Amino acid sequence: MSAIATPVNIIVGTLLAAVLLPAAANASEWGCEVLLCASSSNPSWRGVSACHPPMNRLISAMKKPGFDWPICPEAGTGAPGYQRYAECPEGYRVGSSNDRNGFAREGNLCVKTVNICQGNVHGLYNSDRQRSCIQTVSIPRPLRPEPYFFDIKNDTSGQTERHWFGVNR
Repeated sequence: MSAIATPVNIIVGTLLAAVLLPAAANASEWGCEVLLCASSSNPSWRGVSACHPPMNRLISAMKKPGFDWPICPEAGTGAPGYQRYAECPEGYRVGSSNDRNGFAREGNLCVKTVNICQGNVHGLYNSDRQRSCIQTVSIPRPLRPEPYFFDIKNDTSGQTERHWFGVNR
């Protein structure tokens, strides 16, 4: 039986080489462990006991001033991306609100325009009344449970796959 070629399987050889070769093992070993664990999806890194030490080390390091993301140069991914918010529900678009100081908080709302008078059959409305029927409603934009991601290129297919992960224990 042959193994299925997934981005994680494909980079495992590169990552293992980086971890096992003495010259590459020093600076990038932890970064390669983090990449390998973060890209695990079934189960996530939380379900892989070997991933707990490097990921717990990462979580602790992130709390310290001057934190630099550990990278795995051999994999060519660099630091992960971050997207705090998930997509808005169908029918909504991304909107913004202002914080207490009047500064825009970009993309923190999902908004849509609705006609609150639609279906009302109590006579005709003048144009002013009709305009007042149109309102913008908003909901808080959902947060991603796993806001970090690595884009990993599959060397076999050439396709790039996004692997989402979180850093909460």
